[in-house]
Amino acid sequence: MVDELVLLLHALLVRHRALCMENSRLMTQLRMLVCERASLLRQVRRPNCPVPFPSRFHGESGRLPEFVVQTMSYMLVNEDLFCSDIMKVAFLISLLSGEAEDWVVPYILTDSPILCDYEAFVEEMKQYFGWDDDEDEDDFDDDEEDDD
Repeated sequence: MVDELVLLLHALLVRHRALCMENSRLMTQLRMLVCERASLLRQVRRPNCPVPFPSRFHGESGRLPEFVVQTMSYMLVNEDLFCSDIMKVAFLISLLSGEAEDWVVPYILTDSPILCDYEAFVEEMKQYFGWDDDEDEDDFDDDEEDDD
């Protein structure tokens, strides 16, 4: 009985190690595919686009509003390329790197429904990277008071 349990435990450990190695290989492939997708998207941008191609977002919270405005502006000007939420989210993901890329990987691995909902995806980014809409409203309210 003990020998059978030891053999079973050994088999489970061997399987676990194999799955960990496979997972690591798949994560490497996923990162390569995300980079390749970003490269391909850069190649399809229009040469005379009035809005510059957005810069990458590495996860710095102070830059998130700028990143969202850049990407929204670019997608608006090129709305024929970004005709669905899935395409918009894929575009955003292709521009993520560093901490921001690490943040999105679990959503990709679990095939999260948020990947099909642009507004929900941006809201999730805002929550994670610390963009508080209330601060923007407070700044706006302060500006209104100054005008009075």
